[in-house]
Amino acid sequence: MKVFKFGGASVKDAKSIRNVANIVSLFQGDKLGIVISAMGKTTNAMELITDAFMKNDKPKFEELVAERKQFHLAIMNELFLDATNEIYLKVNTIFNDLTARFESASRNNYNFEYDQIVGTGEVLSTNIVSSFLNQEGFKSNWTDARQLIRTNNTHREAEIDWETTTLLFQSNFQPNYKDFDIQITQGFIGHNEAGNTTTLGREGSDFSAGIIAYCCEAESVTIWKDVPGMLNADPKWFDNTIKLESISFREAIELSYYGASVIHPKTVKPLQNKKIPLYVKSFIDPKAEGTVIQSSMAQDHLIPSFIFKMNQILFSFTPKDFSFIVEENLSDIFNRLSKANAKINLMQNSALQFSILLDEEKVNVQEILDLFNDTYQVRFNSALELVTVRHYDQATLDRVTVDKDIILQQKTRETARLIVKQKITV
Repeated sequence: MKVFKFGGASVKDAKSIRNVANIVSLFQGDKLGIVISAMGKTTNAMELITDAFMKNDKPKFEELVAERKQFHLAIMNELFLDATNEIYLKVNTIFNDLTARFESASRNNYNFEYDQIVGTGEVLSTNIVSSFLNQEGFKSNWTDARQLIRTNNTHREAEIDWETTTLLFQSNFQPNYKDFDIQITQGFIGHNEAGNTTTLGREGSDFSAGIIAYCCEAESVTIWKDVPGMLNADPKWFDNTIKLESISFREAIELSYYGASVIHPKTVKPLQNKKIPLYVKSFIDPKAEGTVIQSSMAQDHLIPSFIFKMNQILFSFTPKDFSFIVEENLSDIFNRLSKANAKINLMQNSALQFSILLDEEKVNVQEILDLFNDTYQVRFNSALELVTVRHYDQATLDRVTVDKDIILQQKTRETARLIVKQKITV
């Protein structure tokens, strides 16, 4: 069995879904478990629907639901030859249930309602793709991740109950391959013990593919992207990128930890545990080799990799009584930062100062100032960039710091991290 994952960009319209069918046709004779995300920007749209629901704004809620329904129906009208195809009834029922939720559900817990509403995007996309594959002559079975992936009760960032999930896949998923070559299920969503929908965090569909592969002892996982494989830098920020032919699980974990966006950070570990190779391939050129992520570290050092985080803000905290930064201070600082839901990208301390780097658009500067100004002097510097270079040498560092002032840098034997600011020319 092979596991495939198709993201929102690969099922964004009718042409893209036909392309998925073309890719699947290249693997006739294989048993496939296919994970599919919501179509195009549907997750963003479902978040807006959730916001309207929580604000009890019925006109806006109904407008947004109608727009999303029309989006899916337009794609279906291009795909399906028969307007009486049962997929129309299924999709209408899903949207009717979503509309009815406005009147019947409570609004006490945003995260709970988020999971119930936003997860609808994956339910829609998988039903449509499965029905289309069946129309095209494939033997496809739609399966419900809300009955397979068991999680705890933490909504929007649920943790997996691996033992129960494995048992559910072994009893309710794998036996279906006696009758079907292809099983399609949803990325991003699962369920808790009470049967309520949970989600695995934004971009969690990659993780879903890893979960299925782990539980089913899959031969491999392939994530189909609009890039030729894993590149050594984001082409938005870096010219002359190079495709990484092969990297280790360890390297993939390091790159995702530092912010590489191709692979969801949680995806790699379950695959590493069972030595299941992970391929990143292009849905535009599906016969090309792509990148393989596997156990060997032999090629990790051959090509430097660059990760850029823009729009960073650096905060520095100094105790007003000029006491040393010791464990007690750090505990206090972290407790205060947790109240602001601050996610730290880099930190450094000296005898009298502790500094952290955050994503500027995800933090309220005044909130942090208010949290700390009673006992700390707080300074901050905005409009910064964080550059991480794996397997660096001086030439690579020189390359990424052209016309930049280095504010702070950290180096290990394999990784250099630099906070930089664009030089101001007079």
